[in-house]
Amino acid sequence: MSMVGNLRRVADLARRSRRRVDLSHPARSPLGSTVVNCVVYRDGVRRPGTHTVEEAVRQARKHRGGFVWLGLHEPDEEEFAGVAELFGLHPLAVEDAVQAHQRPKVEQYDDVLFAVFKTVTYVEHAELTATSEVVNTGEIMVFTGPDFVVTVRHGRHGSLGPLREDLEADPQQLAKGPSAVLHAIADHVVDDYVTVADAVQNDIDQVETDVFSPNSARNADAGRIYQLKRELLELKRAVVPLARPLDRLATEPRSCIDKEIQAYFRDVADHLTRVTEQITAFDALLDSILQAHLAQVAIAQNDDARKITAWAAIIAVPTMVCGVYGMNFDHMPELRWRFGYPLVLCVIATACLLLHRGFKRNGWL
Repeated sequence: MSMVGNLRRVADLARRSRRRVDLSHPARSPLGSTVVNCVVYRDGVRRPGTHTVEEAVRQARKHRGGFVWLGLHEPDEEEFAGVAELFGLHPLAVEDAVQAHQRPKVEQYDDVLFAVFKTVTYVEHAELTATSEVVNTGEIMVFTGPDFVVTVRHGRHGSLGPLREDLEADPQQLAKGPSAVLHAIADHVVDDYVTVADAVQNDIDQVETDVFSPNSARNADAGRIYQLKRELLELKRAVVPLARPLDRLATEPRSCIDKEIQAYFRDVADHLTRVTEQITAFDALLDSILQAHLAQVAIAQNDDARKITAWAAIIAVPTMVCGVYGMNFDHMPELRWRFGYPLVLCVIATACLLLHRGFKRNGWL
């Protein structure tokens, strides 16, 4: 049976039981190397102790206002199957969470909200080259239910540890439930977009300075500009598709989203709009910088061609005179004259100097 078939069968069984599966034994416990953290929160306060997922769910459901936050890092199909069964996750969402490489989106499956965010980080480099990596991307998938949050992270960056600590320092916000965690993750991701966009702007400013500096046509490298455009496109693919999902979270009523939290999503959407406009401006600016660089290269090539032509014209004078007097005829003007040779040299030098002066005055040399 295919992976999707297995996941659908598991999730269907779990949904029929409405996530009230038997927690009396830890069968198929997903705890392992992929689990980053599993924490129970009650009224916005973290409950002490180290829990298995089944035990954490049991404790969260004992009291109203409790929920579980399970964090995973790149789980495979087998490791995630137990989580899917335990929380009744939809097979399509489970497939996306396991395989990754998804566009930013928000989907509703019964009373579970599934959100995908693209994470980005700026790659530090001493000098921008034609092969420099500027932007690195990853993904965070978030399952938000009535009494649980499951986060699945893909990539080497985007750790939610600092975010978890910030939330735990604000129990009043965390007491609003899983939707508070979803908002915090969205806000964290978009803040990273702002940080990366500002860092990319520094690279663009450096390229712009190099292009418009003296001898830029020789010192600037079009490959750097193309590489920066490719990296900007990577950032754009992460940022722009998130606009519609955030708008839906901010405007569409959802049972799993607290009404007070929903207003906060509008602020996140505003920040995303700012980054989107910034990226669009960067793209247009890089196009202008590239066109300016290519124009400068063409101008430099034209200047070089004019210089070569001018020097060729100057060299043509002695070449022509020497060619005439090298034909070895017996009867030629001034051939037997004592001052003929110095006179020819003076004529050649004068003609060359006049040509050089004329080319210099016209900007060819």
